[in-house]
Amino acid sequence: MNIIEVQNLYKIFGKKPKKALEMISQGYSKEDILADTGQTVGINNVSFTVKAGESFVVMGLSGSGKSTLIRCLNRLIEPTSGHVLIEGKDITNMDVEDLQEIRRKKVSMVFQSFAIFPHRTVLENAAYGLKVRGVSPKEREEKAFEALEMVGLKGWEHSLPSQLSGGMQQRVGLARALATEPEILLMDEAFSALDPLIRKEMQNELLELQERMRKSILFITHDLDEALRIGDRIALMKDGEIVQIGTPEEILMSPSTKYVQKFVEDVDRSRVLTAEMVMKKPTVVVYFPKDGPRVALRRMEEYSISSIFVIDRERHLKGLVMAEDALTAVENNKKDLDEILITDIPTALPDTSVKDMFSLLTGKSLPLAIINEERKLQGVVVRGSVMAKLAEGGMVND
Repeated sequence: MNIIEVQNLYKIFGKKPKKALEMISQGYSKEDILADTGQTVGINNVSFTVKAGESFVVMGLSGSGKSTLIRCLNRLIEPTSGHVLIEGKDITNMDVEDLQEIRRKKVSMVFQSFAIFPHRTVLENAAYGLKVRGVSPKEREEKAFEALEMVGLKGWEHSLPSQLSGGMQQRVGLARALATEPEILLMDEAFSALDPLIRKEMQNELLELQERMRKSILFITHDLDEALRIGDRIALMKDGEIVQIGTPEEILMSPSTKYVQKFVEDVDRSRVLTAEMVMKKPTVVVYFPKDGPRVALRRMEEYSISSIFVIDRERHLKGLVMAEDALTAVENNKKDLDEILITDIPTALPDTSVKDMFSLLTGKSLPLAIINEERKLQGVVVRGSVMAKLAEGGMVND
């Protein structure tokens, strides 16, 4: 389900937008239009969708139009033409009252400048959006307390912003957005003003929150590493246009233009690519305790593999069996896997980077089992598949 749908959106800054739109349709560049009409093209025929629960990142250099775009989505900036649909409702045609309702109940925004009131306590700042909505003092305080706890500010409720670090102040801004329980979070360069260490902490915080809450997030950044880390999909902008939309892997491995290629050429793919991106689904397994050495050996022979993972009926990883051990067990008329089951095998979570996987694979003949936090088998990685994936992006030389 698409919670946001943007259709052919334009924003022209100036008093003669129609003239600028005519020139755009005739193929004139942004620079030509500015020189001829004095009009600035902020957004040029932008279309995209954001799915419910998706983290969608818009990135680009300064002046690319990304901040103008996000402000058009809640009409802090009025679009020149085109449509923005929130849950199927076109906000570009809404009256002020209906638009205010969308802003108060559906959409919250987090800015680069923390935009918190210096004379109000942390709790009062977090509750401010609810106060504007007209929520009772008791209820808004309860919701603000919950939001502050979510962002790690429990115990700071009665402090003033001046007593907080920059990262903590940004957490207050995030808590204020979350307290209204919006379905959509718009985040405009939300972490850009923070130093690198605090910025990474806030990225981790957002990822953890998203795991629990599954909000629809539209995140603006100029930082490619941040985009790759946060985004389920990424839209890359240049001169008011979107030049490519794709998953982090698609952006990295299949840049659609020379501009995108140049943008991503210095990225260390081994840090960005994850186990989930390179693993293969474990289609060949045996089940414990149902299957024995004969079944394990037969499946390995059938698929020409030298080892096989062993899981239970709930797909929890029990271990691995080697072909030579299974053959010995069959020759000795053994009927279960207990004696030949190798339990000390390398494992990794799906978000483990390829760089970190190298150390787990180096010097080992065993494949790497990719498991979730419940130890359920998700996939398998062998060293060759890692090298092949890096080679796709030009990272490995012949």
